[in-house]
Amino acid sequence: MDTLPALQARGITKCFGDVIALDGVDLDVAQGQIHGLVGPNGAGKTTLLGLLLGLAVADSGRLEILGTPVGRELAAPDGVAGFVDGPGLYPSLTARQNLAALAALRGHDARTAGIDDVLDEVGLTDVADDRTRGFSLGMRQRLGLAAALLTKPRLLVLDEPANGLDPAGKRHVHGVLTRLAADGTSVVLSSHRMDDVEALCSEVTILATGRVVFSGPLGKLAAENRELDYRLITSDPSAARLLADETDGTRTVDDAEGRRDSGVLVVRALVPALDELVRRLVHADIALRELAPVASPLETAFLSLTEPLTEPLTEKPIARQQPIEPQEAGK
Repeated sequence: MDTLPALQARGITKCFGDVIALDGVDLDVAQGQIHGLVGPNGAGKTTLLGLLLGLAVADSGRLEILGTPVGRELAAPDGVAGFVDGPGLYPSLTARQNLAALAALRGHDARTAGIDDVLDEVGLTDVADDRTRGFSLGMRQRLGLAAALLTKPRLLVLDEPANGLDPAGKRHVHGVLTRLAADGTSVVLSSHRMDDVEALCSEVTILATGRVVFSGPLGKLAAENRELDYRLITSDPSAARLLADETDGTRTVDDAEGRRDSGVLVVRALVPALDELVRRLVHADIALRELAPVASPLETAFLSLTEPLTEPLTEKPIARQQPIEPQEAGK
């Protein structure tokens, strides 16, 4: 079995004038992996995605995609598809006509390009002959995904693929990406939605001011050496509060609105200390009715790793996409 990584970046640097958009970025994405890319606005995500899609070239460093070193030309590497900053569409054309135009630009016959298959895969069959001018943001995102899938990519690069999707649409897109990964396609996706990243990604890279501040399995972000805030509802809130304040390593804190609700406790603790508190609650015959993180481990880690850093630098946009071009959805 081929074990070459789908993507390997070492020391990638990209500057726009005096602004350092990427500063020595390393990134590894395995075959069949969905890898999340998160960070504050201006962290370098758009620039990095643009490099992967061939919309820009790095100033220095080494980038290898699907086993092939990336050179200095502005072109999407073979086997790579996706979009940055939303897909470009011809608003006066239907969904089917947009995909046919893209297939023609690549020199393919629209009759054999698999247009109906990809429209069905992303759940747009019912609106295939509607003009995209009236499409919602979520529908446009799904059509952009369909355009990328036309090429049967081995590496899919997506910027906010669930943006604008309703719950049913999000579930559908999540299912598409999960199936693609199971079949061996690698996916790099950028998202501000931590729940999407946690639902889809096995590994995540967090960028801040152009630098990698974390890269690895999501499980590492929930490690036992990181305090989290937990929402705690019991049958006896007053007694539970006393136990929480008496247990080493735990303390009650205000909620997000700065209040201390008499019925709901917010407890800050490491995992071992939380386990001890639960044991004491059970021993004291206090029923535990709810115990859940106030914020996800990814969101907590994101804030702790990025907030102390300096103010994010402003990225220069790669290029806002207009009508679909081959470079936007791969070759």
